[in-house]
Amino acid sequence: MMGLGALALILIFLNVYTDALDPVRSRLASLATPFYWIADTPRSILEWGQETVRTREQLEEENELMKAELLIHKRKLQQMASLSAENVRLRQLLNSADMVRDRVLVAELIGVSPDPLTHRVIINKGRKHGVYLGQPLLDAQGLMGQVVEVNDFASQVLLITDTTHALPVQINRNGVRAVAEGTGDLYQLKLRHLANTVDIEEGDLLVSSGLGQRFPVGYPVATVTSVIHDPGQPFARVEALPEAQLNRSRHVLLVFSGEGGRVTADSLKDPIDDNSAADKSSQSQADDGRRSSATGE
Repeated sequence: MMGLGALALILIFLNVYTDALDPVRSRLASLATPFYWIADTPRSILEWGQETVRTREQLEEENELMKAELLIHKRKLQQMASLSAENVRLRQLLNSADMVRDRVLVAELIGVSPDPLTHRVIINKGRKHGVYLGQPLLDAQGLMGQVVEVNDFASQVLLITDTTHALPVQINRNGVRAVAEGTGDLYQLKLRHLANTVDIEEGDLLVSSGLGQRFPVGYPVATVTSVIHDPGQPFARVEALPEAQLNRSRHVLLVFSGEGGRVTADSLKDPIDDNSAADKSSQSQADDGRRSSATGE
């Protein structure tokens, strides 16, 4: 026991005051290193797992943030595309306003009639803005309809495709007059009282004739899409596609065509009546002339 104590003292002395034991200590440290690694393995695995989980969570969080940012950018891009398209429509509307000789007022569609059997829209301009019954409405492409009800700050417009609407038109190519009636289809008008021998072709542009003093003359109305001549019928069957974007246009123009174009609620009937009355008057005058000539003879 005393020998072990003495040996221990000698080793301590050599370790503290000499370098004799350095090789031995280095060798023992090298032999012990694997044991240190083995002992530290559980802690290293735990830290690695925590770091891996943390990194995955961070990646998932960053991924969600990037998805959110991408969605925001897509929404902004959609808004920019919508604004760009709206700017194009407004430029077209302004170009149309420049071509209109009469005074105009820009309005916006704010509603559609809930009745599926009628073609009416609501605009955000009314009596306070000078809107009146019978006032023509058009978009950048052509005539849309006329005002049939006026409130202080809003008005109702009857579209030209409504089954109760009829519009005096003429063929732009040759001036032949006709009446364009609504069919209840936003993409179709029909012409009536056109003789089978009338000069009309597919692709002909129909413009307002100005008869009846409700619509100014010369505004685009529709393009002829179908002409059928039936020898067994007195009139040709003609269909046309409205020029105005009746189901798309949002910004529109109210045309102030002068006091002569204003109508009352009582006069908002079939415009054909006015033309029929004029035709009857002309026929009566012609008959009177023939009778006078016969009497003179």
